[in-house]
Amino acid sequence: MKRIDDEWEKVVQQEPFAASPFTEEHKQNVLRQVAWLKSGSAQKISDAHDKSNEQHVRSNQRRSRLRSRKAIMACTTIAAVAVAVILWNGQIVEPIIEQVYPTAALQYTDDAGMNLLTDKMKKNVAVTMRDYLGKQLRITKVQDLPVSGRVSVEAGKEGDAEYALIWLDAATGNLREVQMRREMAANELEHLYLRQIPSLLEEIKSDPTLKPISARRYVKKKQGQEKPVWFTTVFLENSRGRGSIEWTRDEAVSVSGSVSSATVSQQLITDARMSIEALSGEPAPDLKDIIFKQNDKKREGTTDLYFGDRYLVRRISGMFSDEYTVMDFQRGIPKSVTGKEYELYLEKLRNMKESVIRQNAAPVIKQIFKIDLDLYKLERDPNTPGMVTFRSVETEVYNTFKVRYEEDARITMITIDANL
Repeated sequence: MKRIDDEWEKVVQQEPFAASPFTEEHKQNVLRQVAWLKSGSAQKISDAHDKSNEQHVRSNQRRSRLRSRKAIMACTTIAAVAVAVILWNGQIVEPIIEQVYPTAALQYTDDAGMNLLTDKMKKNVAVTMRDYLGKQLRITKVQDLPVSGRVSVEAGKEGDAEYALIWLDAATGNLREVQMRREMAANELEHLYLRQIPSLLEEIKSDPTLKPISARRYVKKKQGQEKPVWFTTVFLENSRGRGSIEWTRDEAVSVSGSVSSATVSQQLITDARMSIEALSGEPAPDLKDIIFKQNDKKREGTTDLYFGDRYLVRRISGMFSDEYTVMDFQRGIPKSVTGKEYELYLEKLRNMKESVIRQNAAPVIKQIFKIDLDLYKLERDPNTPGMVTFRSVETEVYNTFKVRYEEDARITMITIDANL
């Protein structure tokens, strides 16, 4: 038997709600708002309102006040449901309790430093987490920093995926600096971002049906900045491809996604196969995926071509960059080794003779780029063992090569950077 819909259900089935079904999660959020308003906290608000009125009315109006109280509670409950439905557009954006009383959702450990937080500090921490991170993390540590005149608030653990470190002015309680991060499930991402995904993918000729699988957010505020800045990255995937989108605040600055081979230069695909054959000494595997990335912040486009399960050819073109890389990303880094064995591995990379590196890299560079490596000098960085840079000795030539090698001197990556 088909159940007859309640009047409110008919409303949410209309636009703009129709595109996003009212799920059990949304229902529970609404019910929590109603339950809170019926709890002691909501009663206190109503009581406070009544006590204020008592200063201006006569004692024989008690019955009228009781009727008024019941009316206030009923209206407030209805309003809570209405606001929750209005806020819902694919999800409840913010619970009402956190909107009205942000500090009510703050979570604490039993750290002794919690008493350092004033009401204003608590409110600033709560509002900052709520408005920028989208989640209030459990506060684990509070410290007084008298030298700098600050109080630091730490939430979560530094190595965790979700972590916050907030510095407050000890005298005023205002925000000084902020560093926060969190990981989000796809259904936690705000509708503001979700609704942009299809059109952004279409703009780079990628598949608009790629679906969010997870997201990350990072928030920062430096000393002197008026407000924090937040960065959101969503990772996309379906059976045919993958991609990602990055936002600064609510502005998309980078969009990537799998694209058809028809959307890229066929010469680029041909050159990529030849580059892999030169690097590996074997025929190139089948082209498995092409991902295009448009980065408006850097004003550049990147095309990644994946061949088989181990080879990548990357072309970066932009206003300030012109870079080409061929890479075997299944490197020979030892696995399940002790710290001492790993140090020995790094030592071999550092002590690799220049003549051996040149002997292995020169033929590959000659075949791919038609450039003689003898015209380039080798530079080492002790902080990057296994990687060297070849820089041209001719001042009018600005090309540089970055070469990565393994302990057996096998070349696993070559990048040419035109340094525009």
